[in-house]
Amino acid sequence: MPPEAPVGGRRLWIAALLPLVLLAGLVALLVRSSPIRDLRGELPPVEVIAFQRVEVRPDGFHLTVLNDGPDPTTIAQVQVDEAYWSFTIDPAGPLSHLGRARLHLPYPWVANDAHVVRLITSTGLAFEHEIPVAVETPRPGWRYLWVFALIGLYVGVIPVALGLLWYPLVGRLGPRAFDFVLALTIGLLVFLFVDAVGEGLEAAEAMPGSFQGFVLFVFGTAAAFLAIETFGAWLKARRRNLPAAWVRALLVAIGIGLHNFGEGLAIGAALALGEAALGSLLIIGFTLHNTTEGLAIVAPLARTRVSIGRLLLLGLIGGVPTIGGAWLGGFLYSPVWSVLFLALGAGAIAQVVVQIARGVAGERPVGAYLRSGPVMAGLLAGFAIMYTTGMLVR
Repeated sequence: MPPEAPVGGRRLWIAALLPLVLLAGLVALLVRSSPIRDLRGELPPVEVIAFQRVEVRPDGFHLTVLNDGPDPTTIAQVQVDEAYWSFTIDPAGPLSHLGRARLHLPYPWVANDAHVVRLITSTGLAFEHEIPVAVETPRPGWRYLWVFALIGLYVGVIPVALGLLWYPLVGRLGPRAFDFVLALTIGLLVFLFVDAVGEGLEAAEAMPGSFQGFVLFVFGTAAAFLAIETFGAWLKARRRNLPAAWVRALLVAIGIGLHNFGEGLAIGAALALGEAALGSLLIIGFTLHNTTEGLAIVAPLARTRVSIGRLLLLGLIGGVPTIGGAWLGGFLYSPVWSVLFLALGAGAIAQVVVQIARGVAGERPVGAYLRSGPVMAGLLAGFAIMYTTGMLVR
């Protein structure tokens, strides 16, 4: 039998749990008595309805909505293109806070046309969602799995692999050209970081307020930054035979892979929701934009011999997540997933920039390193390349 805990230990546990027990009792009392109800009097309830997913199917529109307000809400009527329309809702009745419901509207939608769906609550408030281009929403199946995988291959895997082909070139560079290429890499990654932050904040703003999208993005970014820092330190401590340049290239590939997962998530969701048509020009734009990511992966390896197998591994780490993101975005899209993975990508890329800057600066002061001509030219060239190719994607 294990020895009994000392009396002092029991008292410590009681002291730790007593405030929590009293807090639970206070919350239960507030819920039961609801003192705010008397102050509000006859004021109407606070209602906020968020559209979680809108699917276009042959039999009409299928909506998933969330009650983002603090009070119960009842959806009483539905309009489509300013005309009242019949609908079914499951579950029926009022939606409690964070309660979800699915609505089916048997509406004869017109392919490639825009439609506006408006939900009207029992108090008369209206919440609307626009379907800019009505196309049938893909449902899980081998055909769409293959299509999304092919798109991920085109915009993620192949471009990164093409960028890896610059490895023999960067290995023959002189000192000044080497500084230029590493600074170019930092410029590419800083642009990706700013781009990920912009997209993440935009997605966070579109999230239901109860999910606190801005807070989720900030802490997801910080978590990824610290996780990559910890992983890099672990690699250096446990794998002493690994060259520092290989560790940096691996961290770059991981950061780019997380970023590309978020990019694939956005592509899959846009296709699933009928908000984008990935034509050949857009695929070409993604290809040009993401080819530079392969250069960012191989740049730290310019002074290191690497086997073809390891290069392929780096390319797979950086590019394949695009396919997984497209699958998740196309079939199971959620604003929370979108914000979270954009945050992880931003944090990982920020940590990679720090890792590369540490390595290339070496013993030189950072200020002196940044003031050198090749470094300034490389940073500006990185920004210019990403900005120019990014315009094709947008």
